[in-house]
Amino acid sequence: MEAVWQKQELSVRDLFEELQKRWAYTTLMTTLDRLHKKGILNRRKEGRAFLYSPRISRKQLEQGIASDLIDSLLARNAGEVAPLLSCFVEVVSEKDRSLLDELERLVREKRRTLKERE
Repeated sequence: MEAVWQKQELSVRDLFEELQKRWAYTTLMTTLDRLHKKGILNRRKEGRAFLYSPRISRKQLEQGIASDLIDSLLARNAGEVAPLLSCFVEVVSEKDRSLLDELERLVREKRRTLKERE
């Protein structure tokens, strides 16, 4: 994805050259096709080749991955989410105390918007 975001549009051959032929051409072709089918890349045909461009930003991709991961973890621990949330808070606070403050701010903001909807 990094190469697609940098170039904004490229073919499988462009990516193959960009990666200095470290990956098999067919592997790159399959990967770009799958990313297109998942809605992550746009694709247009030019001659015999497809040109791929980003459909989403890096931030949108990261948010989607994080959301999917959290959804999966919550689904597995549906009966007991408190230990999962506790673990999350612990990891956040160990990483950077200001992140814990940001988490608290986001929770307050979310509560406020939910109250406004009621």
